[in-house]
Amino acid sequence: MKTLVCRCEDVTLHELEAAFERGYRDIESVKRYTGFGTGWCQGKWCLALCARLVHERGGDVDKPITPRPPYHPVSLSVLAGLDDLDLPGGGPREGEGYGPTGSKG
Repeated sequence: MKTLVCRCEDVTLHELEAAFERGYRDIESVKRYTGFGTGWCQGKWCLALCARLVHERGGDVDKPITPRPPYHPVSLSVLAGLDDLDLPGGGPREGEGYGPTGSKG
């Protein structure tokens, strides 16, 4: 039976223990080896559990994990849904703003 420690990335307790067997002892290296905390919740659901498990096995959990921003830059107005409200000061309209490479266009 699988025991999941990260639902977003399907990381199991077995995989966490395998990371320890391979010498990964701090929370960041265990995260990079297993992938926990890299899914859609960015560790909001699994970080506390994984940190506790790492700590119980003698690992270092003093330093925080490195969060990663979304792959494609997204304006705050889009995240807040302001573009849909058509308010002044909202995000760029179609054909305006920044392209995928970050250049104005």
